Amino acid sequence: MAESLINITDIKRDFQLGSETINVLKGIDLQINKGEYVALMGPSGSGKSTLMNILGCLDTPTSGTYILNSKDVSQMHDDDLAEVRNKEIGFVFQTFNLLPRTTALDNVALPMVYAGYNKTDRHARASEVLTQVGLADRMDHQPNQLSGGQRQRVAVARALVNKPSIILADEPTGNLDSKTSEEIMKLFDDIHALGNTVILVTHEEDIAQYAHRIIRLRDGIIESDTPNR
Repeated sequence: MAESLINITDIKRDFQLGSETINVLKGIDLQINKGEYVALMGPSGSGKSTLMNILGCLDTPTSGTYILNSKDVSQMHDDDLAEVRNKEIGFVFQTFNLLPRTTALDNVALPMVYAGYNKTDRHARASEVLTQVGLADRMDHQPNQLSGGQRQRVAVARALVNKPSIILADEPTGNLDSKTSEEIMKLFDDIHALGNTVILVTHEEDIAQYAHRIIRLRDGIIESDTPNR
């Protein structure tokens, strides 16, 4: 039987704009099992970024419950959320978010610093994941010495380094040309094939087609949730 990793019940998220309350998420129910590959889609203003921020423990819901790996994270305070983020979630962003004057190896090892690993262990694990993403010969390079695709591979390796429960990728090909995008999406296929749970946030249909399940949001609710394999 599939093991549930994410269980979201009646999640709502409101934002105050002056005296006005904007209801961005209007009661989301969602379950994602371990090892799934899910694309989250929706037009601008659909609530997909807000949902991603809640899934990634970057934001807390106004109401509802979010159980992640059998922990209720919906009402956690910032320090606890930071710890959950570091242990449970590997982020890949459109803009790579790498430290500019730091080698690929040290960029990848960074989450392990926060997790309290010593330098030897950090460097051993970071070189292992850089090799996994095809950058064994680029470990000492800084981001400005790497192509866009290589930078995104460094970001993917950094997301994998703490062996998180979820890889959360926000428009991971948004800054890449189509050939490089294809290479990065093949890399996500490989990562998923190793048993990782991948959640991909995208507005591009062709990128969403790599996922095995597509969830579409519109106006703060789930419009459709369909298998894609």
